[in-house]
Amino acid sequence: MVYPIKEKQMLAKIMFHIKCRNNVYPKTDGKIIRFHVPDDKVSWNAQYPMYNPTLFTSTCVVGQPWADLNLSEFDSQPSWNTIDGYVNRISSTGIYKIKNGYPLNPCGRTGIIGRGILGRWGPNHAADPIVTRWKKSNNDYVFDKNSGKPVLQFVAIQREDSSEWALPGGMVDPGEVISTTLKREFMEEALDLLQKSEEDVIKIRKEIEKIFNEGIEVYRGYVDDPRNTDNAWMETIATLFHDEKGVNVGILKLQAGDDAIGVKWIDLDKNLKLYANHTSFLEEIATRLKCHW
Repeated sequence: MVYPIKEKQMLAKIMFHIKCRNNVYPKTDGKIIRFHVPDDKVSWNAQYPMYNPTLFTSTCVVGQPWADLNLSEFDSQPSWNTIDGYVNRISSTGIYKIKNGYPLNPCGRTGIIGRGILGRWGPNHAADPIVTRWKKSNNDYVFDKNSGKPVLQFVAIQREDSSEWALPGGMVDPGEVISTTLKREFMEEALDLLQKSEEDVIKIRKEIEKIFNEGIEVYRGYVDDPRNTDNAWMETIATLFHDEKGVNVGILKLQAGDDAIGVKWIDLDKNLKLYANHTSFLEEIATRLKCHW
């Protein structure tokens, strides 16, 4: 079942992709600076003759088995806007343009060309599981004193690369079913599955299956991610897994793992500052579940 954010709302949130025009490119110790792109020059349709973006592809992705080659190293031009062998190069935003052999970011200029620290040219596909429960005190629902609505909690992880709080999630492996990615990433990042005993893993998987079989897709599309460049960008599928009674995932002991350095239940609130445009996903959930925002 798909409940996408309304088209106008979505475009308003990402059309300027603020976080991927944040001056300093991530994980470069301040050495890679984006070329300045004002709001009125983001669109590829806007004339910007002075535009001279910084070229950067990190050595951390070059030669990795999960990453593309540099375009000059391909035996033949990648098949853009389609399934290219085992790599999904289809964008949920529609058909993206190709210029001089390179895919163009569908949301416009970012001040960086190349792949940055992303593995794929064009869309880099991810999946974000949003696991929620109702906040309770002595088994009673907690209501916000101002809005009068019940308070919803969600699982958030603290990213190792930026220390920002975010939804757990990660990249979709080639040929992988999205539901598999969602479960795998949540268990690795929020439950530290990789460090658990075989007995604990079996128990956790059973609880995860109970709630992860009933997900609701709340967003599919472009992500305003600080790693984005003119030629490589993040897209995600965000799926809600709500533990209504709080007896499945809601009672599991959270433990940060994989590339997370922290994990906790956080109260849903419009003033939250989260990684990329994760807050917009939560706003959609707050509307659907009629909880405090």
